[in-house]
Amino acid sequence: MDSFEAGQTVVRRDVHRTGAVWSEHALRVVADTSEALVAACSPGAETRWPALYVKARNDGDRSVRTEAFDAMATGVWELTDAVWQETELLLWKPPEAWFSVNAFYTSTGLRNWYVNFEHPTRRTVDGFDTFDLTVDLVVAPDLGRWEWKDEDEYAHVRRLGIVTDTEHRAVDAARDQVLAMLAERSGPFADAAAWTAWRWDPAWPALRLPRMPKAVQGVVPQGG
Repeated sequence: MDSFEAGQTVVRRDVHRTGAVWSEHALRVVADTSEALVAACSPGAETRWPALYVKARNDGDRSVRTEAFDAMATGVWELTDAVWQETELLLWKPPEAWFSVNAFYTSTGLRNWYVNFEHPTRRTVDGFDTFDLTVDLVVAPDLGRWEWKDEDEYAHVRRLGIVTDTEHRAVDAARDQVLAMLAERSGPFADAAAWTAWRWDPAWPALRLPRMPKAVQGVVPQGG
């Protein structure tokens, strides 16, 4: 499949092994090379998330996220339209990697780096598919400190069978790979100053998702 053009809108989808879509996120392509796809968004970018995820965020109730994972294990859930909030995002996703490196920005600059462990990329006509494997690594802006995030949720999805033993081994290998990148200052960490200085251009158009047919919009069909 051809490379995406800088400035093009693409859709990142998290797709469950049944083929059901877990989430969709509109992104703007910054660069697309053999090394990695670099894409970005700002507050207001259109997304679709599981309704329980949106409820957990709105209510500040983390236990509802556990309910969302329980629904994921059944293969049936509802999607709801939402928008990206609060931060600008710059994402670096190598095609074969079991992770992406993300940088989050607020009005004061780079807030933190965030490594999301996920499936390797599968390119689509509209963007790319992956699947979030729950556990994350949060890294300080100066790369001097880091901590694991959502280990409890990762253990829960392991118990539910959402993350298989094969995927777990891939995540373990990816953890080592990311820590080595941090130590060596490789990948995006090799050019941390440029990443720190990056900002979303307010002249860029708002990011919109393609519209789904009304008959299926907002609902993920049962997998199987």
